[in-house]
Amino acid sequence: MNANDYQKLAARTLIDEPGFEISPEQIMIAWCSIGLAGEAGEIAELVKKGIFHQHGIDVEKIKKELGDVLWYVAALCTQFNLEMSEIMQQNIHKLKVRYPNGFSSIESKRRADMPPS
Repeated sequence: MNANDYQKLAARTLIDEPGFEISPEQIMIAWCSIGLAGEAGEIAELVKKGIFHQHGIDVEKIKKELGDVLWYVAALCTQFNLEMSEIMQQNIHKLKVRYPNGFSSIESKRRADMPPS
């Protein structure tokens, strides 16, 4: 298959419905979700270059990007009418259930919250 054929066939699955509308709230949620993914990607890129390109990790740049990540998390919490403190508390509870003795690679293979496979 050549690239042009692929492009035409893939286009069949694009959203092209009459009357398909996106509300302002959905636009904001999409914007914040895409922004969150982008900022997380920037952190991953800094770490990749720092480790694999051996540039060293610039903690100040990481700090700025983490701030951007937090901004998008806070914005999404606002959009879903959630409190960040509740999300944080719920996450810590999940981690305590999942890893009651703290994380280890052995514990990750036999997580307390999952049935044995």
